Amino acid sequence: MSETAEAGSGSRRGRGGGAARRAERTAPKIEAAPYILRRIPNYEILDEEGLALIEANAETVLEEIGVNFADNPAALELWRGAGADVRGERVHLPRGLARSLCATAPREYTQMARNPERNVVIGGKSLVLAPVYGPPFVRDMAGGRRYATIADFRNLVRLGYMSKWLHHSGGTVCEPTDIAVNKRHLDMLLAHMTLSDKPFMGSVTEPVRAEDSVEMCRILFGAENVGPNCYMTSLININSPLTFDSTMMGALEVYARAGQGVIVSPFIVGGAMAPVSVAGTLTQVLAEAMTGVAYSQLVNPGAPAIFGAFVTSIDMNSGAPTFGTPEASKILWGAGQLARRLNLPFRSGGALCGSKLPDAQAAYETANTLQAALLGGVNFMLHSCGWLEGGLVSSFEKFVLDADQLGVLHAIAEGIDLSENGQAMEAIREVGPGGHYLGCQHTQANFKSAFWRSDVLDYRPFETWAEAGAQDSMQLANARVAKMLAEYVAPPLDEGIAEGLNDYVARRKASEPDAFG
Repeated sequence: MSETAEAGSGSRRGRGGGAARRAERTAPKIEAAPYILRRIPNYEILDEEGLALIEANAETVLEEIGVNFADNPAALELWRGAGADVRGERVHLPRGLARSLCATAPREYTQMARNPERNVVIGGKSLVLAPVYGPPFVRDMAGGRRYATIADFRNLVRLGYMSKWLHHSGGTVCEPTDIAVNKRHLDMLLAHMTLSDKPFMGSVTEPVRAEDSVEMCRILFGAENVGPNCYMTSLININSPLTFDSTMMGALEVYARAGQGVIVSPFIVGGAMAPVSVAGTLTQVLAEAMTGVAYSQLVNPGAPAIFGAFVTSIDMNSGAPTFGTPEASKILWGAGQLARRLNLPFRSGGALCGSKLPDAQAAYETANTLQAALLGGVNFMLHSCGWLEGGLVSSFEKFVLDADQLGVLHAIAEGIDLSENGQAMEAIREVGPGGHYLGCQHTQANFKSAFWRSDVLDYRPFETWAEAGAQDSMQLANARVAKMLAEYVAPPLDEGIAEGLNDYVARRKASEPDAFG
């Protein structure tokens, strides 16, 4: 796949030229399912007594133990002004303060995409699916496990754009190690903005990189639109336990002031950064997430914020994180209930696994987490495809296998069709005792859409499968990756906007020396 493919473009409504509009009309149509709207109930693992107990314990943690806001005097002043007891860098929050501040965050909000058909609503009954985030390595059948490059990053963005069931382009789909640390965020954002027309995430690794993200959004969407509208939802990890570092909080401040969404997410490995018990971990998750969202509202009341929970258990023999475990599912379900009681959107879940390959272990662990997230009321699911080796690796083959299986979540979330057609009474009357339904009118009218079907997995009889090369799922996925990249065509983008983005990236890169490590 030529690296020049990213120069392709898509018109921003109201600012595109005639050539861009003509290109948009003639470009291949990429099929993309709308974000999920659940028609099924959420699974609630805690009763009222249990929820009240954890909420009371979290308030005790905030009041008696407090949280650290490290190297951030301005944050300490904001908390002091809000009524918190600040002792050095330790902030003690009176009972109810964090919860009352969270009340100004929206229950749901719309993240805009440059293609309005790809806009997503985050919160309420919605589920938005975004790809893997953060791995320094990639893996595919041809190259094996290796450090990620910007070429890998761009190809993962292309796959995300072409994946029907994926609603969001994500953020750091892999870490392009062939570009300087202080500049790679520019190339990553440029890839999301030019190679896809789905919504995306901004950079959070330094406040100035968050500012770059906002500036590039102003070029792409128009400066007058950024602020009144949300164009980015970005990940702010808490340094668990109970520590809010100045880098992440600095990025949060940039996005909150600009009216852009943040996911405030404790990053917890149970037994290492939180207690080993489910209830103890839920107490810490609530205390941390509630404090982070509250701080975003101190910065800018009404700024979009998501209650996050990324929690894994730990293998007590090796110390390695484990995924798809029953304890993690319990924490996810409980955290979802706590988020909904705060009237906040909820982030958790993903295609999480500890496996080194897209094998049976990866499939079991991934399926456990995906199903738990669907049932647990997750609104924004990061890592929904491509995650391998505990988040160290973005796998091309697993990306398309996972993205394909996200279609199952769409189908389950629809619930059961109880319409006249869904009841199928005429079909039952037509066939009667002892018959079959293959040729009946109802089957003929519905067979194309009656059953969800994978675009990757093999359903053929053994003989046909064997004659075609007896390919396993990884081989099938590898062929799917090649096919998708070969068919990729970038969504059109107004030439003036593309030039503005490229010029901004070039100027910012030239403004400072490369920094590696």
